[in-house]
Amino acid sequence: MNIGKPDVETTEQAAKRLKKVAAATIVGSMLEWYDFYLYATMASIVFSKIFFDASDPAAASMAAFATFAIGFVARPIGGMLFGYFGDRFGRKKMLYVTFCLMGICTCAIGLIPSYAMIGVWAPFLLVTIRIVQGLGAGAELAGAAITSYEHAAANKRGSQGSWPALGLNLGLLLSSVTVYLLTLGGDEFLISGGWRIPFLLSAVLVIIGLWVRKKLPETPQFDRVEGSGAGAKPFKELFSTNIMGLGVVFFVAVGYNAMSYIFKTFSLAYLTQFKGVTANVTSLSVTLASMVAIVAVPTFGWLCDKYSSKKILATGGVLSALFAYPFIALLGSGENALIYTALIIGTGILAPMMFAPQGSYLSRQFSVQSRSTGVGTAREIGTAIAGGLAPLWALSMVASSASHPTGGVVLILAGAGLIVAVATLFDQGYRFSKHKN
Repeated sequence: MNIGKPDVETTEQAAKRLKKVAAATIVGSMLEWYDFYLYATMASIVFSKIFFDASDPAAASMAAFATFAIGFVARPIGGMLFGYFGDRFGRKKMLYVTFCLMGICTCAIGLIPSYAMIGVWAPFLLVTIRIVQGLGAGAELAGAAITSYEHAAANKRGSQGSWPALGLNLGLLLSSVTVYLLTLGGDEFLISGGWRIPFLLSAVLVIIGLWVRKKLPETPQFDRVEGSGAGAKPFKELFSTNIMGLGVVFFVAVGYNAMSYIFKTFSLAYLTQFKGVTANVTSLSVTLASMVAIVAVPTFGWLCDKYSSKKILATGGVLSALFAYPFIALLGSGENALIYTALIIGTGILAPMMFAPQGSYLSRQFSVQSRSTGVGTAREIGTAIAGGLAPLWALSMVASSASHPTGGVVLILAGAGLIVAVATLFDQGYRFSKHKN
């Protein structure tokens, strides 16, 4: 516990603290998802031509998209490692470290020489950087969500726990607008070297983020645990008292990320490779969806405070399952207006409806002593499995036949939404929180 820190915080001090927390958690999620959309876009359009042997376009395309999945391999390791350190040494320190890892790697991708210049070293460097980047990304969301949750008043945990989700969509908006502007004249500029610009420009976001996170205060809940001497063995605490909580977080992560990454990643590759849709159209669809999501996230956060994060999360899962077939049908039309509609509903409304509640819902599955370890471990294992494999699996099914069938993708989407809804039936939050959020 911080010596000399006043026991009672004034209203003005609390407002100042929460502004710092909001800025620090939102900007970190912005960087993670700024990179996410950039990488997904470039993997489907550029990387197969730049970093791989282009003599076999189909193989190069799958290899490029596979590097997106490889980044998920390191996420569980990062989630467990930095989650553990977050419970031992504090949320603030780990948020700073993970942001550094993500930021440096995002910039570094923009500096990798092409396959024509250095041969197989090009994909090797790309894969290596993605793995290191995955370590930081694996702990980023858990750390940001927990920090927001632990700084919040009991009746504001839903809305404040949604701050990382707001950062996600701000990152998507920023990156999609950037790609849209770079592709106004077609995809040729990206392929000829323009793709490097947004990766290098991320340095600005990194500098701002490091400055903001340096000013972030430690959470009051962790200060109390640290002062009491508890929390020295988070893994022991976790596995001896709350295996069920791990299961709840894992299955929420599997269901949500399978659906979310198909909405945001598979759709881009499918439209580009099988429907001949340009990056300009796909980037505009994500831009429009992100603009809607920026309004949807705080709305769903407010609803979490009013009705509970559990109810909003479960409702989002059911509605997403019902939207599975319409989503694929709208994409399959190849019509710009229908593509925009699909992404706005899926990415702009339904994904935020499932993601906004997670900051509070996942955090409340664990006690303070093991919260960072529990959320980081279970969520990132689920994310690695579903986020890395679901879009690749979906793309493989579509590519398996000359008719490019999408029925299997519909089943994945519907099943993912139902997994989220069913997982909420095993909520463990009542054990660690007296408040419904």
